[in-house]
Amino acid sequence: MAALRERVRALLHGDHLLGRALDRLEAKSGLKREHLAAGSACSVGVYLVFGYGASLLCNLIGFVYPAYTSIKAIESPDKRDDTIWLTYWVVYGLFSVVEFFSDIFLFWFPFYYIGKCAFLLWCMAPFSWNGSQILYTRFIRPFFLKHHGTVDSVVSDLGGQALSTAESVTRGVLQTLASSQARLTPEEGTPALPSSSHGKQQ
Repeated sequence: MAALRERVRALLHGDHLLGRALDRLEAKSGLKREHLAAGSACSVGVYLVFGYGASLLCNLIGFVYPAYTSIKAIESPDKRDDTIWLTYWVVYGLFSVVEFFSDIFLFWFPFYYIGKCAFLLWCMAPFSWNGSQILYTRFIRPFFLKHHGTVDSVVSDLGGQALSTAESVTRGVLQTLASSQARLTPEEGTPALPSSSHGKQQ
Protein backbone atom coordinates (compact mmCIF):
# COMPACT_ATOMS: atom_id res chain seq x y z
CA MET A 1 0.00 0.00 0.00
CA ALA A 2 2.86 2.34 0.80
CA ALA A 3 4.37 1.66 -2.62
CA LEU A 4 1.06 2.57 -4.27
CA ARG A 5 0.91 5.85 -2.35
CA GLU A 6 4.44 6.65 -3.48
CA ARG A 7 3.49 5.97 -7.09
CA VAL A 8 0.44 8.20 -6.83
CA ARG A 9 2.53 10.93 -5.25
CA ALA A 10 5.13 10.61 -8.02
CA LEU A 11 2.33 10.85 -10.58
CA LEU A 12 0.91 14.02 -9.03
CA HIS A 13 4.32 15.68 -8.67
CA GLY A 14 5.84 14.49 -11.96
CA ASP A 15 7.02 16.71 -14.79
CA HIS A 16 4.23 15.97 -17.26
CA LEU A 17 0.90 17.39 -18.40
CA LEU A 18 -1.01 16.45 -15.24
CA GLY A 19 1.77 17.57 -12.93
CA ARG A 20 2.11 20.96 -14.62
CA ALA A 21 -1.66 21.50 -14.55
CA LEU A 22 -1.72 20.72 -10.83
CA ASP A 23 1.21 23.11 -10.32
CA ARG A 24 -0.82 25.99 -11.77
CA LEU A 25 -3.99 25.08 -9.87
CA GLU A 26 -2.08 24.71 -6.60
CA ALA A 27 -0.43 28.11 -7.05
CA LYS A 28 -3.73 29.86 -7.84
CA SER A 29 -5.96 28.18 -5.26
CA GLY A 30 -3.54 27.63 -2.39
CA LEU A 31 -4.84 24.06 -1.96
CA LYS A 32 -2.66 20.99 -1.94
CA ARG A 33 -2.55 19.12 -5.21
CA GLU A 34 -3.60 15.90 -3.46
CA HIS A 35 -6.84 17.60 -2.39
CA LEU A 36 -7.32 19.05 -5.88
CA ALA A 37 -6.80 15.65 -7.50
CA ALA A 38 -9.19 13.93 -5.06
CA GLY A 39 -11.85 16.60 -5.56
CA SER A 40 -11.54 16.41 -9.33
CA ALA A 41 -11.78 12.63 -9.27
CA CYS A 42 -14.92 12.77 -7.10
CA SER A 43 -16.50 15.37 -9.39
CA VAL A 44 -15.80 13.29 -12.47
CA GLY A 45 -17.17 10.19 -10.73
CA VAL A 46 -20.42 11.93 -9.79
CA TYR A 47 -20.77 13.29 -13.32
CA LEU A 48 -20.23 9.83 -14.81
CA VAL A 49 -23.19 8.57 -12.74
CA PHE A 50 -25.63 11.45 -13.07
CA GLY A 51 -24.29 13.77 -15.78
CA TYR A 52 -25.36 14.10 -19.39
CA GLY A 53 -22.82 12.89 -21.95
CA ALA A 54 -21.04 10.50 -19.58
CA SER A 55 -20.16 8.23 -22.50
CA LEU A 56 -18.41 11.07 -24.33
CA LEU A 57 -16.46 12.11 -21.24
CA CYS A 58 -15.37 8.53 -20.59
CA ASN A 59 -14.21 8.09 -24.19
CA LEU A 60 -12.29 11.37 -24.05
CA ILE A 61 -10.52 10.22 -20.89
CA GLY A 62 -9.54 6.99 -22.59
CA PHE A 63 -8.42 8.64 -25.83
CA VAL A 64 -7.16 12.22 -25.47
CA TYR A 65 -4.32 11.78 -22.96
CA PRO A 66 -3.07 8.48 -24.47
CA ALA A 67 -3.13 10.04 -27.95
CA TYR A 68 -1.15 13.07 -26.73
CA THR A 69 1.39 10.89 -24.93
CA SER A 70 1.65 8.55 -27.93
CA ILE A 71 2.60 11.47 -30.18
CA LYS A 72 5.29 12.46 -27.68
CA ALA A 73 6.53 8.86 -27.65
CA ILE A 74 6.76 8.80 -31.44
CA GLU A 75 8.80 12.00 -31.45
CA SER A 76 11.15 10.88 -28.66
CA PRO A 77 14.37 8.98 -29.44
CA ASP A 78 13.59 6.36 -26.77
CA LYS A 79 11.53 3.52 -28.28
CA ARG A 80 10.52 1.87 -25.02
CA ASP A 81 7.63 4.28 -24.55
CA ASP A 82 6.48 3.42 -28.09
CA THR A 83 6.03 -0.20 -27.00
CA ILE A 84 4.15 0.88 -23.88
CA TRP A 85 1.60 2.92 -25.81
CA LEU A 86 1.30 0.44 -28.66
CA THR A 87 0.33 -2.12 -26.02
CA TYR A 88 -2.28 0.27 -24.65
CA TRP A 89 -3.82 0.83 -28.10
CA VAL A 90 -4.00 -2.93 -28.77
CA VAL A 91 -5.92 -3.42 -25.52
CA TYR A 92 -8.04 -0.34 -26.19
CA GLY A 93 -8.96 -1.61 -29.66
CA LEU A 94 -9.98 -5.05 -28.39
CA PHE A 95 -11.94 -3.47 -25.56
CA SER A 96 -13.78 -1.25 -28.05
CA VAL A 97 -14.77 -4.29 -30.13
CA VAL A 98 -16.06 -6.15 -27.07
CA GLU A 99 -17.87 -3.05 -25.84
CA PHE A 100 -19.60 -2.62 -29.20
CA PHE A 101 -21.45 -5.90 -28.65
CA SER A 102 -21.95 -5.62 -24.87
CA ASP A 103 -22.76 -1.92 -24.57
CA ILE A 104 -26.44 -2.45 -25.41
CA PHE A 105 -26.78 -4.64 -22.30
CA LEU A 106 -24.50 -2.74 -19.91
CA PHE A 107 -24.89 0.98 -20.61
CA TRP A 108 -28.01 1.33 -18.44
CA PHE A 109 -26.18 0.17 -15.29
CA PRO A 110 -25.66 3.29 -13.12
CA PHE A 111 -21.96 2.60 -12.45
CA TYR A 112 -21.08 1.32 -15.91
CA TYR A 113 -19.22 4.43 -17.03
CA ILE A 114 -17.36 4.74 -13.74
CA GLY A 115 -16.18 1.15 -14.17
CA LYS A 116 -15.23 1.77 -17.78
CA CYS A 117 -13.33 4.93 -16.88
CA ALA A 118 -11.52 3.17 -14.02
CA PHE A 119 -10.57 0.33 -16.38
CA LEU A 120 -9.13 2.73 -18.98
CA LEU A 121 -7.22 4.66 -16.31
CA TRP A 122 -5.80 1.38 -15.02
CA CYS A 123 -4.73 0.47 -18.55
CA MET A 124 -2.87 3.75 -19.04
CA ALA A 125 -1.47 4.06 -15.50
CA PRO A 126 2.25 4.95 -15.43
CA PHE A 127 3.56 1.80 -13.77
CA SER A 128 4.71 -1.59 -15.02
CA TRP A 129 1.71 -3.57 -13.71
CA ASN A 130 -0.94 -1.45 -15.38
CA GLY A 131 -3.92 -3.02 -17.08
CA SER A 132 -2.65 -2.98 -20.63
CA GLN A 133 0.62 -4.71 -19.70
CA ILE A 134 -1.15 -7.39 -17.64
CA LEU A 135 -3.87 -8.10 -20.21
CA TYR A 136 -1.41 -8.17 -23.09
CA THR A 137 1.11 -10.41 -21.33
CA ARG A 138 -1.37 -12.88 -19.86
CA PHE A 139 -4.04 -13.11 -22.55
CA ILE A 140 -3.40 -11.30 -25.85
CA ARG A 141 0.22 -12.28 -26.44
CA PRO A 142 -0.23 -16.04 -25.76
CA PHE A 143 -3.30 -16.10 -28.02
CA PHE A 144 -1.41 -14.24 -30.74
CA LEU A 145 1.64 -16.51 -30.58
CA LYS A 146 -0.60 -19.57 -30.78
CA HIS A 147 -2.82 -18.44 -33.65
CA HIS A 148 -0.92 -15.78 -35.59
CA GLY A 149 -0.01 -18.22 -38.39
CA THR A 150 -3.66 -19.03 -39.02
CA VAL A 151 -4.64 -15.38 -38.80
CA ASP A 152 -1.90 -14.39 -41.27
CA SER A 153 -3.12 -17.07 -43.70
CA VAL A 154 -6.72 -15.91 -43.44
CA VAL A 155 -5.73 -12.26 -43.88
CA SER A 156 -3.60 -13.16 -46.92
CA ASP A 157 -6.45 -15.13 -48.49
CA LEU A 158 -8.93 -12.34 -47.85
CA GLY A 159 -6.51 -9.80 -49.29
CA GLY A 160 -6.05 -11.89 -52.44
CA GLN A 161 -9.80 -12.35 -52.86
CA ALA A 162 -10.41 -8.63 -52.34
CA LEU A 163 -7.76 -7.77 -54.96
CA SER A 164 -9.23 -10.27 -57.43
CA THR A 165 -12.74 -8.90 -56.86
CA ALA A 166 -11.54 -5.33 -57.33
CA GLU A 167 -9.82 -6.27 -60.61
CA SER A 168 -12.97 -8.04 -61.87
CA VAL A 169 -15.19 -5.09 -60.99
CA THR A 170 -12.80 -2.63 -62.63
CA ARG A 171 -12.59 -4.75 -65.78
CA GLY A 172 -16.39 -5.02 -65.96
CA VAL A 173 -16.84 -1.25 -65.53
CA LEU A 174 -14.29 -0.52 -68.27
CA GLN A 175 -15.96 -2.97 -70.66
CA THR A 176 -19.37 -1.44 -69.97
CA LEU A 177 -18.06 2.05 -70.63
CA ALA A 178 -16.38 0.92 -73.86
CA SER A 179 -19.54 -0.76 -75.18
CA SER A 180 -21.67 2.26 -74.25
CA GLN A 181 -19.28 4.58 -76.07
CA ALA A 182 -19.37 2.32 -79.14
CA ARG A 183 -23.17 2.45 -79.26
CA LEU A 184 -23.24 6.23 -78.92
CA THR A 185 -20.64 6.84 -81.68
CA PRO A 186 -22.27 6.90 -85.23
CA GLU A 187 -21.00 4.26 -87.63
CA GLU A 188 -18.62 5.38 -90.38
CA GLY A 189 -20.40 5.96 -93.73
CA THR A 190 -23.81 6.66 -92.24
CA PRO A 191 -25.30 9.73 -94.02
CA ALA A 192 -25.93 12.69 -91.79
CA LEU A 193 -29.47 13.85 -91.24
CA PRO A 194 -30.50 16.85 -93.38
CA SER A 195 -30.52 20.12 -91.55
CA SER A 196 -33.92 21.71 -91.01
CA SER A 197 -34.85 24.72 -93.14
CA HIS A 198 -35.20 27.98 -91.25
CA GLY A 199 -37.60 29.55 -93.77
CA LYS A 200 -40.04 28.67 -96.55
CA GLN A 201 -38.87 28.89 -100.14
CA GLN A 202 -40.47 31.72 -102.09
